Amino acid sequence: MTRYEKAVEKYQNGYNCAQAVICACADMTEFSEEQLFKLAEAFGGGMGATGGVCGAVSAMVFLAGLKESGGLELLPNTNKAKSCALAREMMTEFENMNKSIICSSIKSEGYRSCAGCVEDAVKIIEKKLMV
Repeated sequence: MTRYEKAVEKYQNGYNCAQAVICACADMTEFSEEQLFKLAEAFGGGMGATGGVCGAVSAMVFLAGLKESGGLELLPNTNKAKSCALAREMMTEFENMNKSIICSSIKSEGYRSCAGCVEDAVKIIEKKLMV
């Protein structure tokens, strides 16, 4: 089963969109699936169920930071710029695929199903983070 199939299955079994994406990608991190599940809890439904930024997008951003962060070294020339650039690149690709990164817009305009957004996010993660 592919990561994106796992993510869609998790979403269909009650995980929110952020949890489904990040937990399906747990093997790409140093965290357990349970830790990631807890961290992503309030990102579903567009950050705190407000209809804001799609939870699947939030999970992509979270993973971009994990990949590029320099950790606690807060000096000039750390990887913060790389993390942000990668996050923007992933967000742009998601928006190009789904016409928005805003949960309420995606849903109300019928651009893509939540399961479809979860699938798209994982495909972008694999494309951008598995290099």
